[in-house]
Amino acid sequence: MATLFLDIVTTSSMLFIVAAGLMIILGVMKLINFAHGAFLTVGGYSAHVVTDAGFNAWLTIPAAAVVGFVLGIVVERIILRPLYDRPLDAILATWGLGIVIAQIITFMFGRGVQFAESPISGTADLFAITYSSWRLILVAVAVALGIALTALLYFTRFGLNARAVIMNENLARGLGIDSVRVRALTFGLGAALACAAGALITPLLSIDPNMGLPWLVNSFMLVLVSGVAIPGLALASLLLGGAQVLVSTFVSPIIGGITIVVLAAVILRIKPQGLSRG
Repeated sequence: MATLFLDIVTTSSMLFIVAAGLMIILGVMKLINFAHGAFLTVGGYSAHVVTDAGFNAWLTIPAAAVVGFVLGIVVERIILRPLYDRPLDAILATWGLGIVIAQIITFMFGRGVQFAESPISGTADLFAITYSSWRLILVAVAVALGIALTALLYFTRFGLNARAVIMNENLARGLGIDSVRVRALTFGLGAALACAAGALITPLLSIDPNMGLPWLVNSFMLVLVSGVAIPGLALASLLLGGAQVLVSTFVSPIIGGITIVVLAAVILRIKPQGLSRG
């Protein structure tokens, strides 16, 4: 029972970490970033390159975040900014970008499976059982990430400007807020979070050009259920992630793989605005 409890908590934490970047971009930019899975994959390969070069495995996370931020800024400036007046085209552009990134990765690294060294290996004793140390660390990372994003949005100038853009972008521009800069920084932040998430989950998984695809689907459903809010995302990750673990454990791992999508569809049918909205 203790193992099952820890599986639920750690799986929910992983889902929260992975979905956070997608939620930030959708919340501020009103843009569904279908390249989110590709950014996760870039983060995984960044971790592989860092550890394969002999650097400390702890450097994989900041390195992936820097790569993601730079890539996000470039993508926003060159691809997305000209399409802000055509939202559907912008969404399709992110979908196409995800395909391009996957092909570039395949060209550079091949289709074979790669691995990255974990910053911490082994197990820890908790609740009279031994459990993966890295999975436990991800719980702390998820909590720290939730607190950091809340502080960023509510206690910084960037957060104030971002919330103004969310509420009424035209009015925000009229008040002197540079909404173009807010959008650029937001996409860069979202991409950085996605790449960092890829580096964080890589020690538990293998790396391949399509590793981000299943995470993209689950992240998208979680963000919709959350109502695009940090507390809602935490609750959605816990509820749907917990259900996934339970179904995978007691019914079938195959059915467990589609649990989040099915339950999200049911919740959105009952409560279309998500868990954080009335």
